Amino acid sequence: QVQLVESGGGSVQAGGSLRLSCAVGGRSYYTNYCMAWFRQAPGKEREVVAAIYTRADSATYADSVKGRFTISHDNAKNTLYLQMNSLKPEDTAMYYCAADPGPPQDRSAYCYTLQAYPYWGQGTQVTVSS
Repeated sequence: QVQLVESGGGSVQAGGSLRLSCAVGGRSYYTNYCMAWFRQAPGKEREVVAAIYTRADSATYADSVKGRFTISHDNAKNTLYLQMNSLKPEDTAMYYCAADPGPPQDRSAYCYTLQAYPYWGQGTQVTVSS
């Protein structure tokens, strides 16, 4: 069983920055994961923002956040991060982290397209005002 606990959301003005964290806990035999950040705004479908394979250096991003957001994973702390810079009002949403332990492929592109993540955090709200 994997448990994900997010933190770091809040309210910020356009152009500001926030860093989201997702601590991975619980019992797991795996040390390699697909991990991703998703977001869902009111009245909109959930969308993937960024994904990473935890044993690789590369990541994959949605076009809407490229150059502004950075996903990273600290293996020692087993924590996923999302650094969000140059925030825009359209980034306002509930943000969720997700994990899939021991995926069959070790590429961030695979993690990015994966929809059936088995483990999810509770979500953290990000609100960007203009």
